[in-house]
Amino acid sequence: MIALLIFRLRRVGARTPEVPPAASHFAHHKPTLNAMPATNLLHPAPQGRPALRWGLLAAGLLSLVLAACSGSGAAPQAEAAGAAAPAPEVGVLQVQPAATALELELPGRLEAARVAQVRARSSGIVQQRLFTEGSQVRAGQVLFRIESASADAALASARAQQSRAEAQLSQARSVLARYRPLAAEQAISQQELVQAEVALQLAQAELELAQAAVQTARIQRSHTDVTAPIAGRVGRALVSEGALVGQADATPMALIQQTDTLYLNFTRSANEVLQMQQALRAGQLQRAAGGAAVAVALLLPDGSLYPHPGRLLFTDLNVDPGTGQVTLRASLPNPDGLLLPGLYVRVRLAQAQASAAVRLPTQAIQRGPRGDHVLLVDAAGLVSERPVTLGPPQEGQVLVLAGLNAGEQVVVDGFQRIGVGATVRPVPWQARADAAPNR
Repeated sequence: MIALLIFRLRRVGARTPEVPPAASHFAHHKPTLNAMPATNLLHPAPQGRPALRWGLLAAGLLSLVLAACSGSGAAPQAEAAGAAAPAPEVGVLQVQPAATALELELPGRLEAARVAQVRARSSGIVQQRLFTEGSQVRAGQVLFRIESASADAALASARAQQSRAEAQLSQARSVLARYRPLAAEQAISQQELVQAEVALQLAQAELELAQAAVQTARIQRSHTDVTAPIAGRVGRALVSEGALVGQADATPMALIQQTDTLYLNFTRSANEVLQMQQALRAGQLQRAAGGAAVAVALLLPDGSLYPHPGRLLFTDLNVDPGTGQVTLRASLPNPDGLLLPGLYVRVRLAQAQASAAVRLPTQAIQRGPRGDHVLLVDAAGLVSERPVTLGPPQEGQVLVLAGLNAGEQVVVDGFQRIGVGATVRPVPWQARADAAPNR
Protein backbone atom coordinates (compact mmCIF):
# COMPACT_ATOMS: atom_id res chain seq x y z
CA MET A 1 0.00 0.00 0.00
CA ILE A 2 2.77 2.46 0.88
CA ALA A 3 4.76 1.59 -2.28
CA LEU A 4 1.70 2.18 -4.48
CA LEU A 5 1.11 5.53 -2.85
CA ILE A 6 4.72 6.64 -3.45
CA PHE A 7 4.49 5.54 -7.10
CA ARG A 8 1.39 7.63 -7.68
CA LEU A 9 2.99 10.65 -6.02
CA ARG A 10 5.94 10.40 -8.37
CA ARG A 11 3.64 10.35 -11.44
CA VAL A 12 1.77 13.39 -10.20
CA GLY A 13 5.02 15.27 -9.73
CA ALA A 14 6.11 14.38 -13.24
CA ARG A 15 2.92 15.80 -14.82
CA THR A 16 3.07 19.08 -12.92
CA PRO A 17 4.66 21.91 -15.12
CA GLU A 18 7.69 23.71 -13.85
CA VAL A 19 7.19 27.21 -12.58
CA PRO A 20 9.47 29.68 -14.45
CA PRO A 21 12.03 31.53 -12.41
CA ALA A 22 10.95 34.75 -10.90
CA ALA A 23 13.40 36.84 -12.92
CA SER A 24 12.31 35.59 -16.29
CA HIS A 25 8.72 35.90 -15.23
CA PHE A 26 9.23 39.49 -14.24
CA ALA A 27 11.23 40.19 -17.40
CA HIS A 28 8.55 38.76 -19.61
CA HIS A 29 5.85 40.75 -17.85
CA LYS A 30 7.92 43.81 -17.08
CA PRO A 31 5.48 46.27 -18.66
CA THR A 32 2.73 45.14 -16.32
CA LEU A 33 4.77 44.63 -13.18
CA ASN A 34 3.78 47.89 -11.71
CA ALA A 35 0.13 47.11 -12.40
CA MET A 36 0.09 43.68 -10.59
CA PRO A 37 -1.46 43.52 -7.14
CA ALA A 38 0.71 42.87 -4.18
CA THR A 39 -0.94 39.55 -3.47
CA ASN A 40 0.25 38.05 -6.77
CA LEU A 41 3.79 38.68 -5.77
CA LEU A 42 3.42 36.79 -2.52
CA HIS A 43 1.61 33.62 -3.86
CA PRO A 44 2.87 31.21 -6.52
CA ALA A 45 1.22 30.73 -9.81
CA PRO A 46 -2.00 28.75 -9.97
CA GLN A 47 -0.28 25.96 -11.84
CA GLY A 48 1.39 24.64 -8.57
CA ARG A 49 -1.87 24.01 -6.65
CA PRO A 50 -2.66 20.52 -8.07
CA ALA A 51 0.64 19.20 -6.79
CA LEU A 52 -0.13 20.56 -3.35
CA ARG A 53 -3.52 18.86 -3.27
CA TRP A 54 -2.05 15.50 -4.29
CA GLY A 55 0.56 15.82 -1.56
CA LEU A 56 -2.06 16.46 1.10
CA LEU A 57 -4.09 13.52 -0.15
CA ALA A 58 -1.06 11.24 -0.01
CA ALA A 59 -0.32 12.33 3.54
CA GLY A 60 -3.90 11.52 4.59
CA LEU A 61 -3.81 8.11 2.96
CA LEU A 62 -0.52 7.38 4.63
CA SER A 63 -1.96 8.23 8.04
CA LEU A 64 -4.94 5.90 7.42
CA VAL A 65 -2.62 3.04 6.42
CA LEU A 66 -0.58 3.52 9.56
CA ALA A 67 -3.72 3.60 11.68
CA ALA A 68 -4.96 0.35 10.11
CA CYS A 69 -1.65 -1.32 10.75
CA SER A 70 -1.73 -0.23 14.38
CA GLY A 71 -5.37 -1.44 14.70
CA SER A 72 -4.58 -4.91 13.35
CA GLY A 73 -2.11 -5.41 16.16
CA ALA A 74 -4.73 -4.53 18.83
CA ALA A 75 -6.75 -7.74 18.27
CA PRO A 76 -4.08 -10.12 19.58
CA GLN A 77 -3.68 -7.81 22.57
CA ALA A 78 -7.40 -8.00 23.27
CA GLU A 79 -7.33 -11.78 22.95
CA ALA A 80 -4.43 -11.95 25.32
CA ALA A 81 -6.34 -9.81 27.77
CA GLY A 82 -9.37 -12.08 27.49
CA ALA A 83 -7.22 -15.18 28.00
CA ALA A 84 -5.90 -13.68 31.18
CA ALA A 85 -9.46 -13.44 32.70
CA PRO A 86 -9.79 -15.14 36.14
CA ALA A 87 -11.13 -18.72 36.34
CA PRO A 88 -14.77 -19.07 37.48
CA GLU A 89 -15.39 -19.87 41.12
CA VAL A 90 -17.28 -23.06 42.07
CA GLY A 91 -18.35 -24.47 45.43
CA VAL A 92 -16.89 -27.90 46.19
CA LEU A 93 -17.30 -30.45 48.96
CA GLN A 94 -14.46 -32.73 49.99
CA VAL A 95 -15.29 -36.45 49.99
CA GLN A 96 -15.25 -38.02 53.44
CA PRO A 97 -16.44 -41.68 53.37
CA ALA A 98 -17.96 -43.03 56.55
CA ALA A 99 -19.89 -46.08 57.77
CA THR A 100 -23.57 -45.35 57.21
CA ALA A 101 -26.70 -47.34 57.94
CA LEU A 102 -28.97 -47.73 54.92
CA GLU A 103 -32.39 -46.57 56.05
CA LEU A 104 -35.44 -47.03 53.88
CA GLU A 105 -38.40 -44.69 54.21
CA LEU A 106 -41.60 -46.29 52.99
CA PRO A 107 -45.32 -45.49 53.33
CA GLY A 108 -47.56 -47.71 55.40
CA ARG A 109 -50.81 -47.96 57.33
CA LEU A 110 -51.53 -48.92 60.90
CA GLU A 111 -53.79 -51.82 61.81
CA ALA A 112 -55.12 -52.97 65.17
CA ALA A 113 -53.43 -56.06 66.56
CA ARG A 114 -56.81 -57.67 67.34
CA VAL A 115 -60.20 -56.80 65.89
CA ALA A 116 -63.51 -58.37 66.90
CA GLN A 117 -66.93 -57.75 65.40
CA VAL A 118 -69.80 -57.93 67.86
CA ARG A 119 -72.74 -59.65 66.13
CA ALA A 120 -76.19 -60.74 67.17
CA ARG A 121 -76.45 -64.53 67.51
CA SER A 122 -80.03 -64.51 68.71
CA SER A 123 -82.98 -63.01 66.90
CA GLY A 124 -85.14 -60.43 68.60
CA ILE A 125 -85.58 -56.78 69.49
CA VAL A 126 -82.68 -54.89 71.08
CA GLN A 127 -83.87 -53.80 74.52
CA GLN A 128 -80.77 -52.12 76.02
CA ARG A 129 -77.32 -50.78 75.11
CA LEU A 130 -75.11 -51.22 78.15
CA PHE A 131 -71.83 -49.54 77.14
CA THR A 132 -70.45 -46.09 76.37
CA GLU A 133 -69.29 -45.64 72.79
CA GLY A 134 -65.52 -45.24 72.49
CA SER A 135 -64.78 -46.66 75.95
CA GLN A 136 -62.61 -49.55 77.05
CA VAL A 137 -64.52 -52.77 77.68
CA ARG A 138 -63.63 -56.06 79.31
CA ALA A 139 -63.85 -59.48 77.74
CA GLY A 140 -67.29 -60.91 78.59
CA GLN A 141 -68.83 -57.55 79.45
CA VAL A 142 -72.49 -57.29 78.40
CA LEU A 143 -72.89 -54.72 75.63
CA PHE A 144 -76.48 -55.26 74.39
CA ARG A 145 -79.53 -57.07 75.74
CA ILE A 146 -82.01 -58.65 73.34
CA GLU A 147 -85.53 -59.71 74.37
CA SER A 148 -85.40 -63.23 75.84
CA ALA A 149 -89.05 -64.35 76.03
CA SER A 150 -88.79 -66.87 73.21
CA ALA A 151 -85.44 -68.13 74.51
CA ASP A 152 -86.89 -68.58 78.00
CA ALA A 153 -89.81 -70.59 76.59
CA ALA A 154 -87.48 -72.81 74.61
CA LEU A 155 -85.39 -73.44 77.71
CA ALA A 156 -88.47 -74.37 79.76
CA SER A 157 -89.61 -76.80 77.07
CA ALA A 158 -86.18 -78.43 76.98
CA ARG A 159 -86.19 -78.84 80.74
CA ALA A 160 -89.61 -80.52 80.60
CA GLN A 161 -88.34 -82.94 78.00
CA GLN A 162 -85.43 -83.69 80.28
CA SER A 163 -87.75 -84.42 83.22
CA ARG A 164 -89.81 -86.76 81.07
CA ALA A 165 -86.69 -88.61 79.95
CA GLU A 166 -85.57 -88.98 83.53
CA ALA A 167 -88.95 -90.50 84.48
CA GLN A 168 -88.83 -92.92 81.60
CA LEU A 169 -85.34 -93.98 82.58
CA SER A 170 -86.44 -94.61 86.14
CA GLN A 171 -89.34 -96.77 84.94
CA ALA A 172 -87.08 -98.77 82.64
CA ARG A 173 -84.67 -99.46 85.49
CA SER A 174 -87.44 -100.72 87.78
CA VAL A 175 -88.85 -103.00 85.08
CA LEU A 176 -85.44 -104.50 84.43
CA ALA A 177 -84.85 -104.99 88.15
CA ARG A 178 -88.13 -106.92 88.45
CA TYR A 179 -87.53 -109.05 85.32
CA ARG A 180 -84.07 -110.30 86.27
CA PRO A 181 -85.10 -112.56 89.23
CA LEU A 182 -88.14 -113.79 87.29
CA ALA A 183 -85.95 -114.73 84.38
CA ALA A 184 -83.64 -116.60 86.77
CA GLU A 185 -86.59 -118.66 88.00
CA GLN A 186 -87.75 -118.98 84.37
CA ALA A 187 -90.99 -117.26 85.29
CA ILE A 188 -90.64 -115.08 82.17
CA SER A 189 -89.12 -115.74 78.84
CA GLN A 190 -85.59 -114.68 77.97
CA GLN A 191 -86.96 -112.42 75.26
CA GLU A 192 -88.87 -110.32 77.76
CA LEU A 193 -85.67 -109.82 79.75
CA VAL A 194 -83.82 -108.63 76.64
CA GLN A 195 -86.63 -106.22 75.82
CA ALA A 196 -86.42 -104.73 79.32
CA GLU A 197 -82.67 -104.23 78.96
CA VAL A 198 -83.14 -102.52 75.57
CA ALA A 199 -85.86 -100.29 77.01
CA LEU A 200 -83.42 -99.16 79.71
CA GLN A 201 -80.80 -98.25 77.13
CA LEU A 202 -83.36 -96.28 75.11
CA ALA A 203 -84.44 -94.41 78.22
CA GLN A 204 -80.82 -93.47 78.95
CA ALA A 205 -80.38 -92.18 75.36
CA GLU A 206 -83.58 -90.14 75.62
CA LEU A 207 -82.31 -88.54 78.81
CA GLU A 208 -79.00 -87.61 77.24
CA LEU A 209 -80.84 -86.10 74.27
CA ALA A 210 -83.04 -84.07 76.58
CA GLN A 211 -80.04 -82.86 78.53
CA ALA A 212 -78.39 -81.68 75.29
CA ALA A 213 -81.58 -79.85 74.35
CA VAL A 214 -81.54 -78.09 77.68
CA GLN A 215 -77.92 -77.08 77.15
CA THR A 216 -78.76 -75.73 73.69
CA ALA A 217 -81.66 -73.75 75.10
CA ARG A 218 -79.39 -72.28 77.76
CA ILE A 219 -76.88 -71.19 75.13
CA GLN A 220 -79.61 -69.58 73.07
CA ARG A 221 -80.83 -67.85 76.19
CA SER A 222 -77.29 -66.56 76.89
CA HIS A 223 -77.07 -65.11 73.37
CA THR A 224 -79.75 -62.60 74.30
CA ASP A 225 -77.02 -60.92 76.38
CA VAL A 226 -74.52 -59.76 73.75
CA THR A 227 -71.05 -59.69 75.36
CA ALA A 228 -67.60 -58.44 74.30
CA PRO A 229 -65.49 -61.28 72.85
CA ILE A 230 -62.18 -59.50 73.61
CA ALA A 231 -60.99 -56.64 75.75
CA GLY A 232 -60.30 -53.37 73.97
CA ARG A 233 -61.83 -50.13 72.81
CA VAL A 234 -65.35 -50.35 71.47
CA GLY A 235 -66.48 -48.07 68.67
CA ARG A 236 -69.88 -46.62 67.99
CA ALA A 237 -73.00 -48.75 68.22
CA LEU A 238 -74.11 -50.04 64.84
CA VAL A 239 -77.69 -50.70 65.99
CA SER A 240 -80.01 -48.79 68.25
CA GLU A 241 -82.47 -49.88 70.93
CA GLY A 242 -85.66 -51.25 69.38
CA ALA A 243 -83.95 -52.60 66.27
CA LEU A 244 -84.68 -56.13 65.10
CA VAL A 245 -81.47 -58.13 64.82
CA GLY A 246 -80.47 -61.68 63.96
CA GLN A 247 -83.54 -62.41 61.90
CA ALA A 248 -81.81 -63.60 58.71
CA ASP A 249 -78.12 -63.43 59.59
CA ALA A 250 -75.76 -62.33 62.36
CA THR A 251 -76.33 -58.58 62.45
CA PRO A 252 -73.18 -56.47 63.18
CA MET A 253 -73.73 -54.47 66.36
CA ALA A 254 -70.31 -53.00 67.32
CA LEU A 255 -66.56 -53.24 66.69
CA ILE A 256 -63.88 -53.78 69.33
CA GLN A 257 -60.16 -53.16 68.63
CA GLN A 258 -57.08 -53.68 70.74
CA THR A 259 -54.84 -50.63 70.18
CA ASP A 260 -52.22 -51.05 72.89
CA THR A 261 -50.17 -52.82 70.20
CA LEU A 262 -50.56 -51.99 66.51
CA TYR A 263 -49.44 -53.63 63.30
CA LEU A 264 -47.75 -51.56 60.62
CA ASN A 265 -48.21 -52.93 57.11
CA PHE A 266 -46.07 -51.55 54.28
CA THR A 267 -44.74 -52.71 50.93
CA ARG A 268 -41.40 -52.58 49.15
CA SER A 269 -40.42 -53.14 45.54
CA ALA A 270 -39.25 -56.66 44.85
CA ASN A 271 -36.50 -55.26 42.58
CA GLU A 272 -35.11 -53.19 45.46
CA VAL A 273 -35.07 -56.27 47.68
CA LEU A 274 -33.16 -58.17 44.98
CA GLN A 275 -30.64 -55.34 44.52
CA MET A 276 -30.06 -55.19 48.28
CA GLN A 277 -29.39 -58.93 48.43
CA GLN A 278 -26.96 -58.70 45.51
CA ALA A 279 -25.09 -55.82 47.17
CA LEU A 280 -24.83 -57.84 50.38
CA ARG A 281 -23.43 -60.83 48.53
CA ALA A 282 -20.94 -58.66 46.60
CA GLY A 283 -19.61 -57.17 49.82
CA GLN A 284 -20.66 -53.61 49.01
CA LEU A 285 -22.96 -53.66 52.03
CA GLN A 286 -22.91 -55.39 55.40
CA ARG A 287 -25.89 -56.65 57.31
CA ALA A 288 -27.10 -54.56 60.22
CA ALA A 289 -26.17 -55.62 63.73
CA GLY A 290 -27.95 -58.81 64.67
CA GLY A 291 -28.51 -60.05 61.14
CA ALA A 292 -31.82 -59.13 59.58
CA ALA A 293 -33.00 -55.66 60.38
CA VAL A 294 -35.62 -55.55 63.16
CA ALA A 295 -35.51 -51.89 64.24
CA VAL A 296 -38.40 -49.87 62.84
CA ALA A 297 -38.88 -46.14 63.37
CA LEU A 298 -42.20 -44.43 62.68
CA LEU A 299 -42.65 -40.96 61.21
CA LEU A 300 -45.97 -39.32 62.04
CA PRO A 301 -47.96 -37.36 59.42
CA ASP A 302 -46.50 -34.07 60.76
CA GLY A 303 -42.94 -35.34 60.16
CA SER A 304 -42.09 -35.94 63.83
CA LEU A 305 -40.52 -39.19 65.05
CA TYR A 306 -42.68 -41.53 67.12
CA PRO A 307 -40.94 -42.03 70.49
CA HIS A 308 -41.53 -45.80 70.74
CA PRO A 309 -39.57 -47.92 68.23
CA GLY A 310 -41.03 -51.08 66.78
CA ARG A 311 -39.72 -54.34 65.41
CA LEU A 312 -40.10 -56.12 62.10
CA LEU A 313 -42.21 -59.27 62.35
CA PHE A 314 -41.96 -60.84 58.91
CA THR A 315 -41.50 -60.29 55.19
CA ASP A 316 -43.97 -61.98 52.91
CA LEU A 317 -42.56 -64.73 50.71
CA ASN A 318 -44.80 -63.93 47.76
CA VAL A 319 -44.64 -60.99 45.34
CA ASP A 320 -47.88 -59.32 44.34
CA PRO A 321 -48.13 -60.02 40.58
CA GLY A 322 -50.18 -56.88 40.02
CA THR A 323 -47.86 -54.37 41.70
CA GLY A 324 -44.51 -56.17 41.99
CA GLN A 325 -44.41 -55.35 45.72
CA VAL A 326 -43.51 -57.43 48.76
CA THR A 327 -45.55 -56.95 51.94
CA LEU A 328 -43.80 -56.40 55.29
CA ARG A 329 -45.32 -56.16 58.78
CA ALA A 330 -43.96 -54.55 61.92
CA SER A 331 -45.28 -54.36 65.48
CA LEU A 332 -45.44 -51.06 67.34
CA PRO A 333 -46.30 -50.39 71.01
CA ASN A 334 -49.01 -47.80 71.63
CA PRO A 335 -49.14 -47.30 75.40
CA ASP A 336 -50.39 -43.71 75.19
CA GLY A 337 -53.08 -44.40 72.61
CA LEU A 338 -51.59 -41.79 70.28
CA LEU A 339 -51.74 -44.00 67.20
CA LEU A 340 -55.04 -45.01 65.64
CA PRO A 341 -55.81 -47.90 63.28
CA GLY A 342 -55.95 -46.84 59.63
CA LEU A 343 -53.53 -43.92 60.10
CA TYR A 344 -51.22 -43.23 57.13
CA VAL A 345 -47.59 -42.99 58.29
CA ARG A 346 -44.04 -43.42 57.00
CA VAL A 347 -41.75 -46.11 58.31
CA ARG A 348 -37.97 -45.89 58.48
CA LEU A 349 -36.29 -49.27 58.27
CA ALA A 350 -32.55 -50.02 58.53
CA GLN A 351 -31.56 -53.21 56.73
CA ALA A 352 -27.85 -52.91 55.95
CA GLN A 353 -24.76 -50.80 56.51
CA ALA A 354 -22.33 -49.30 54.00
CA SER A 355 -18.73 -49.24 55.24
CA ALA A 356 -17.57 -46.31 53.04
CA ALA A 357 -20.54 -44.27 51.88
CA VAL A 358 -20.59 -40.55 51.10
CA ARG A 359 -23.46 -38.17 51.76
CA LEU A 360 -23.85 -35.37 49.22
CA PRO A 361 -26.43 -32.64 48.64
CA THR A 362 -29.01 -33.49 46.02
CA GLN A 363 -27.80 -30.80 43.60
CA ALA A 364 -24.35 -32.43 43.38
CA ILE A 365 -25.74 -35.36 41.36
CA GLN A 366 -25.99 -34.91 37.59
CA ARG A 367 -28.40 -37.20 35.75
CA GLY A 368 -28.26 -37.98 32.05
CA PRO A 369 -28.56 -40.74 29.46
CA ARG A 370 -25.38 -42.35 30.76
CA GLY A 371 -26.65 -42.54 34.32
CA ASP A 372 -25.82 -40.70 37.52
CA HIS A 373 -22.50 -38.85 37.73
CA VAL A 374 -20.73 -36.00 39.54
CA LEU A 375 -18.22 -33.33 38.52
CA LEU A 376 -14.82 -33.40 40.22
CA VAL A 377 -12.10 -30.74 40.50
CA ASP A 378 -8.49 -31.92 40.67
CA ALA A 379 -5.49 -30.16 42.24
CA ALA A 380 -4.84 -28.17 39.02
CA GLY A 381 -8.42 -26.88 38.94
CA LEU A 382 -9.53 -29.02 35.95
CA VAL A 383 -13.12 -30.31 35.88
CA SER A 384 -13.78 -34.01 35.16
CA GLU A 385 -16.80 -36.30 35.19
CA ARG A 386 -17.20 -39.46 37.30
CA PRO A 387 -20.08 -42.01 37.31
CA VAL A 388 -21.37 -42.99 40.77
CA THR A 389 -23.63 -45.62 42.34
CA LEU A 390 -26.40 -44.22 44.52
CA GLY A 391 -28.16 -45.71 47.51
CA PRO A 392 -31.49 -44.78 49.10
CA PRO A 393 -31.96 -41.10 50.12
CA GLN A 394 -30.90 -40.26 53.65
CA GLU A 395 -32.54 -37.29 55.42
CA GLY A 396 -32.91 -35.25 52.24
CA GLN A 397 -29.39 -36.06 50.99
CA VAL A 398 -28.01 -38.47 48.40
CA LEU A 399 -26.01 -41.49 49.55
CA VAL A 400 -23.16 -42.47 47.20
CA LEU A 401 -22.15 -46.10 47.64
CA ALA A 402 -19.37 -46.34 45.02
CA GLY A 403 -17.41 -44.13 42.61
CA LEU A 404 -15.73 -41.60 44.93
CA ASN A 405 -12.47 -41.66 46.87
CA ALA A 406 -11.51 -39.91 50.05
CA GLY A 407 -10.15 -36.39 49.58
CA GLU A 408 -11.69 -35.74 46.14
CA GLN A 409 -13.53 -32.48 45.55
CA VAL A 410 -17.09 -32.72 44.27
CA VAL A 411 -18.70 -29.69 42.61
CA VAL A 412 -21.85 -28.65 44.47
CA ASP A 413 -22.47 -25.11 43.22
CA GLY A 414 -21.66 -23.10 40.09
CA PHE A 415 -22.57 -25.60 37.35
CA GLN A 416 -23.78 -22.84 34.99
CA ARG A 417 -20.30 -21.42 34.47
CA ILE A 418 -18.29 -24.61 33.90
CA GLY A 419 -18.05 -27.76 31.83
CA VAL A 420 -15.88 -30.87 31.57
CA GLY A 421 -12.27 -29.84 30.91
CA ALA A 422 -12.72 -26.25 32.16
CA THR A 423 -10.33 -24.63 34.63
CA VAL A 424 -12.02 -23.37 37.80
CA ARG A 425 -11.17 -22.02 41.20
CA PRO A 426 -12.66 -24.30 43.89
CA VAL A 427 -13.89 -22.83 47.16
CA PRO A 428 -15.42 -24.73 50.12
CA TRP A 429 -19.19 -25.01 49.82
CA GLN A 430 -21.22 -23.92 52.81
CA ALA A 431 -24.71 -25.32 53.39
CA ARG A 432 -27.54 -23.04 54.38
CA ALA A 433 -28.40 -22.75 58.04
CA ASP A 434 -31.73 -24.54 57.53
CA ALA A 435 -30.19 -27.40 55.52
CA ALA A 436 -29.09 -30.71 56.97
CA PRO A 437 -25.36 -30.99 57.74
CA ASN A 438 -23.22 -32.87 55.25
CA ARG A 439 -20.96 -35.69 56.16
